[in-house]
Amino acid sequence: MMIKWVNISVFFVLLSLCTITSKAQTTCDTLTYAFFGHTYDWRASGGKVDARIASIDMSQFDGIWLGGDVCSESTLKYSTLQHIDSIFDLGSDHTHWALGNHDTRNTNLEWIEEFTNKPRYYATSKNGLTIMVMDGNISPLDCENLNKQYEIIKQVCDTIQTGTLIFLAHHGVYENVPGVANPDTYGHSRLRKWNPNCYHDSTTYLNTIYPMLVDVEAKGVDVVHIMGDVGAGPKSFIGISNDSIQYFGSGVNNTKNLSLGQPITNPDLALILKYCPTTHSLNWIFRKITDL
Repeated sequence: MMIKWVNISVFFVLLSLCTITSKAQTTCDTLTYAFFGHTYDWRASGGKVDARIASIDMSQFDGIWLGGDVCSESTLKYSTLQHIDSIFDLGSDHTHWALGNHDTRNTNLEWIEEFTNKPRYYATSKNGLTIMVMDGNISPLDCENLNKQYEIIKQVCDTIQTGTLIFLAHHGVYENVPGVANPDTYGHSRLRKWNPNCYHDSTTYLNTIYPMLVDVEAKGVDVVHIMGDVGAGPKSFIGISNDSIQYFGSGVNNTKNLSLGQPITNPDLALILKYCPTTHSLNWIFRKITDL
């Protein structure tokens, strides 16, 4: 089955495998995905992925999901994209990159599209697993792209009927989701004034995107939102909203919170997800990056 791109263009670290759906488990050819967030080497000059992650054998995974801030200055030099590509195989149909602010602040976004062969934001579906890759860097001054991204999200939520929906984002774009801690308690960002679209100046994740996800969940489709801008203290997060939407955060950071001047002693983790296409069941585990 070919992948088709659609482009209009509470718990902390648990080191045991946990089931996050209620679907019955059966024997199947399980697919394994690795999510890495905030992966840059803070000690390097801006153009390196953390060496521990760079040394991981990525071929053990059926897909790589990147939560943004892959390097500190991902697009400052073309050679940095070559470095990132050599690790994560950006052009693969199985690699998805939700762009962070460190990935886009030097512009040169055409380099990213050259290596990924994918737009900045898109949705894709295979084996009952639908992935919505979001670019949280789009400014309300760029209404064309902001509205296009929103329409993709809306189209996916309106049309999906079965399977599992994964929402990949870098930034902490949500706030006051019922039952879920706000992202600045475990991440680097909490975009209180983030606008999903330009249709109204008071739009927020909570009053536009979240209700759509609740409707999807009501169809019997598991909805999972994964954030990559994590690592300012806790290196992982999982919360389940009152409406059964599942929220994950996973990221790697340095040994000190530079804003607070506090040491960070939590282990650096990756989120590993195992998916059974037959039952659409999704299991997860946080693993130390040195154990992969």
